[in-house]
Amino acid sequence: MSESSRDAVLARIRQGLAAGAAPLPPRPDFAAPVHPPLGNADPVVAFAESFQRVGGEFYYCESLPHLAAQLAGLQKRQQVGVPFVWEPEMQALLYKAGVAFRADESEFLERADLGLTSCEALVARTGSVLVSAATASGRRLSIYPDQHLVLARPGQVVAEIGEALQLLQARYGAQLPSMVSLTTGPSRTADIEKTLVLGAHGPRRIALFLLEEEEV
Repeated sequence: MSESSRDAVLARIRQGLAAGAAPLPPRPDFAAPVHPPLGNADPVVAFAESFQRVGGEFYYCESLPHLAAQLAGLQKRQQVGVPFVWEPEMQALLYKAGVAFRADESEFLERADLGLTSCEALVARTGSVLVSAATASGRRLSIYPDQHLVLARPGQVVAEIGEALQLLQARYGAQLPSMVSLTTGPSRTADIEKTLVLGAHGPRRIALFLLEEEEV
């Protein structure tokens, strides 16, 4: 370093020391919420927006006939057969709606185009679907089929992930399910050459049917 360069560096150091210590950053407000308010005051609308933003397909169903029509439309567009449905409560609901389904596991590995399950909660902040192994769908029906269909109610929507986990704990107490998963959009990866691939580790498509509460 030349003499002039050394003098210039030392001059800047002396100037900085003369200015005194740098001001401290403002103290965080630890009582303030971590996230800003949701983009929409209605958590159901906020969930629908977030869910579609991460690649999910959202279907609002105001009645059982409407649910049947929406399911039939999806099957026709995707050119797939009837879904596998293993939860007794959901089977009863679909039977009432006149929707065909496969209740057993025969040919599951060969014909698992669609799997229809319930969920534990829906998270508006991230558009995530909280599923667990506690239902008759088990671990497989939300993971193995090419397309995962979810039937949920507006009352299952919560704002944040923490609220969803609290619901889970309140429901099961110390006997938590052996598997809990937050599904956010279809399965995807870009590990190889940064090329996005859908369906790498799970369903290639996820669709949610939100059925109004009064429809039982």
